[in-house]
Amino acid sequence: MELLKLNIVTPQGSIFSGDVKSVTLPGAEGEFGVLPGHADLLSLLSAGAIEFEKSNGKTELVAVNWGQVKVDAVSVDVLADGAIAIGGDSESEVAMAIANARTLLEEATDNNVAISSVVSRIELAAKNSL
Repeated sequence: MELLKLNIVTPQGSIFSGDVKSVTLPGAEGEFGVLPGHADLLSLLSAGAIEFEKSNGKTELVAVNWGQVKVDAVSVDVLADGAIAIGGDSESEVAMAIANARTLLEEATDNNVAISSVVSRIELAAKNSL
């Protein structure tokens, strides 16, 4: 099975680094997916959620406010200004991550429809993972 190496980094440090099957990113021109063997590209990222499927089949989300991504056939490197990993072992940890993600997105954009859409997606994914 082919995998991609995904790295999500902020000025504060690494958010995620590991092998994934696929990645969906909030590009400045719209959401796009990346699979192994993807053509090389650079793109700006807008406020939204990065969704990725890990090698074990588990799906995870990371909320980002803005940034850029470099894609090639074997790796995806994200440099984000701010990012919040959505996850945890308890409902309270997940609720805290969702609240932090909402704050991050509200600071990045005043588009309430986009914020609501992303937060709804994050909440649904978090419920399914618990």
